[in-house]
This record gives sequence, C-alpha cells and structure tokens, in this order.
Amino acid sequence: MNNLQMPQKDMEKERAALESFIKSDRTVRELKRSIAVRMAIEGRPYHEISQILGVSKFFIGYWKKQFKTKGIAGIKLGHKGSKGYLTSLHKTEVIEWLKNKEYWDFDELVTYLEREFGVSYKSKQSYYELLSLAKITWKKTQKINPKSEPELVKKKREEINNFLAKHKVGIESGEIIVFFLDECHLLHGDINGYAWGPSELRIEVPITNQKNRQTYFGALNYQTKQFHVKGYKSGDGKSTVEFIKYLQNKYKEQKIILIWDGASYHRYGEFRDYLSEVNRDKEPDDWSITCILFAPNAPEQNPVEDIWLQAKNFSRKYWYLCKSFKIIKFLFEFFTKEHKFYFPKIHQYTYT
Repeated sequence: MNNLQMPQKDMEKERAALESFIKSDRTVRELKRSIAVRMAIEGRPYHEISQILGVSKFFIGYWKKQFKTKGIAGIKLGHKGSKGYLTSLHKTEVIEWLKNKEYWDFDELVTYLEREFGVSYKSKQSYYELLSLAKITWKKTQKINPKSEPELVKKKREEINNFLAKHKVGIESGEIIVFFLDECHLLHGDINGYAWGPSELRIEVPITNQKNRQTYFGALNYQTKQFHVKGYKSGDGKSTVEFIKYLQNKYKEQKIILIWDGASYHRYGEFRDYLSEVNRDKEPDDWSITCILFAPNAPEQNPVEDIWLQAKNFSRKYWYLCKSFKIIKFLFEFFTKEHKFYFPKIHQYTYT
C-alpha cells in the first residue's frame, strides 16, 4: 500500500509517533533515520530526501520498511540487541559483500551490519577499518564521457600504430617528427587540492580571482619524449597556427605528423587554410604536415593529458609558494617546458 492508498487516519498516527520520537532525546543516527522515514511517508521523493539529509536511497527505503513492520522499535539503535563486534567469519562475509558491490555508501554499511549481524559501532573508525580491509578507499571521482566508444578507441589505436609502422624508417631517421598535441586551460582555481595540515586549522590558498586563465599548447615528441609548451591567449585557430609554426621552426625541413583530438579549430577555419597552403600540390606521403585524429569523446587516449595532470599536481604540491597566478604559471611552465616524459600511456602507440 502506498501513501496515497493509506487511510489519512493511519498516516496521521504514524506521523505523530515519529514526531514524538524525534522530539525526544535521540542519538544522531536515530534522528536521521526517523526524519528520513517521516519525509518518505509524507511523499517526498527519495532523491530529494537523499540530498537534504546526505543519506542514500537504500538508507531511506530500508528504515522506512523497518518502521512499517516494527514501528518505532524498528528504527531504534540496538533493537536487535547489538553485540558491538563481528566474529572472524562475519567479518570475512562483510568484506566479501563490500568487494562485490559496484558502489559504496557509509550509511549502507552501517545499516548492513545492524541488519545482518546486530552490530553497531560507537566509533566510525571501526567501519573505516572494514572498508580498508576490503581495499575500499575514499578517493576523488573521475569524469568519463558516456559517449566514448571503447571499440572505436581500440580501432583508432590500431590505425595510429599501423600509420607509425608505415613511416617507421622516416621516424627513426628523423626525417619525420611525430607529435601528440593537446591544449590545457590553466585556471587560478586549479591550485586547490589536498594538502597536509593541522586538523583544527583550514588550509587557505590566496586566490584573488579563480577565473584567471592561461591557455597552453603542448606537443610531446614521440621519438625523443621531449615536451614543447607555449602559452597563448586562447585555444583557437589562430593560436593553433602559431604553435604549429613554432614547431616547424624548431624542426626545420622535417615533415610533421600531429596526433590530436577533433576540436573544431583543429579541422576547420584558419588551421585548415594553413594546412592547405603548406601541403599544396604535394602527394600525401610528401605532406609537410599530416594530421591524425584520436577517437572522439575519449581524451584519455592522449598521453599529453597525463603531463597536464602532473603539472597541475606539481603546482598544488607547492601551493604555499603560489601567492599569485603569475607564480602558478611559472611553476606550471617550469615542470613542463622542454622536459622529457615517459608516461606508460605513450607505449600503447608503437610501430614495432
């Protein structure tokens, strides 16, 4: 029976019982359970309750069910007679349960121990130890593009490797220079991250304007692993042409192969006009500049992404030096400019 079907009298009775329980001297966990249940029986959407109370939808559904079947006793702490500990066998069972989950929620672990074993720890550290034993750690989430197609990424990697194999002699002789190229938009706010400090103090980083921005173009030499970086006002066709001219000036009389993403200014406008100009009347094998695109929606293909990340992490490590955006840019350039990088990702591209 849902809330709409429940007689109004019964709903009022349940609300009254919960209200009385909430107003009594309750523990934080009991209070959170009872408020979640009250909001649920009032018809509030689970996702809304989850956001307000910081609990999972599982938490809401479980304690609502407990209340429906056992009343107030169902949401009280230790209503099963908490033992306060797990046997070795039970601990193994909990760890296996954690390992087989696809996502993890602290409240769900607390509820699971109470429901299955009648165990409720006073200290959160006991729960953290179980998570640690299951090798579940608190970490920052990473974005992934749901439009990415793994099979297309694999196919594109094979295509790149075949292309490199075809030009192996020219690459090894130095006649052809292969670059992985990418742009990075460094923001003042990028300096924020994790840092060690006294637990009672906030770690404050001086940021006058977190929208301060510097665009960098970077090119990783496939053969030598040397990284070339230059800063520009923005990432656009004009800056792209200027950076490619910079590379051509460094590698005079050599053919250049660019491997990069499909940004519009890599394929159209000013850069396309420039490409037509430098390759005019030449056969493809004799082009001054050849462009190969990565598969779309999968930036992780490009080893330059790893360099940008390491450079930002380097700046965050020395956050206490970053009194201005000028210093952040200095550290970023100090870490990247003309250095050599040997990230494992680059070894997925090979002509052997």
